[in-house]
Amino acid sequence: MSQNSAGKSGTTHVWRDLEAPGIAAFEELARDAFAGLPASFRALCEGLIIRIEDFPTDEVLDEMGAETAFDLLGLFQGIGRAQSDAVAHTGQLPNMVFLYRRPILDYWAENEETLGDVVTHVLVHEIGHHFGLSDDDMEAIEDRAH
Repeated sequence: MSQNSAGKSGTTHVWRDLEAPGIAAFEELARDAFAGLPASFRALCEGLIIRIEDFPTDEVLDEMGAETAFDLLGLFQGIGRAQSDAVAHTGQLPNMVFLYRRPILDYWAENEETLGDVVTHVLVHEIGHHFGLSDDDMEAIEDRAH
């Protein structure tokens, strides 16, 4: 290792100042990822709220049968398009996607994908499953995302 790469010359390396993205940075990343999805897919999601939490609640973990708080990367809560006609709309809360920051960061650290690609994948899959899309459909949507 050269003296410069070891940091002994006083050169400050950019990576030394990097921090894991916090909630605000994740919100921005999620907005950008959502904006990059095909317009036809985003149209399915009118009124969708994207929330960033560090971890799922204990209730969600129990309901989903998760073994650890790192098992869930995201969750869709609401009424999917396929179910919307069968459910009364009185008092209905808006559709929401929760992205769980710490499990996503853990997954990202263990895989060779960009953080943006991981967030896009989680968004597409959480939304897509509740709108009745197949895995092939969701893969095609991810491929078309910019």
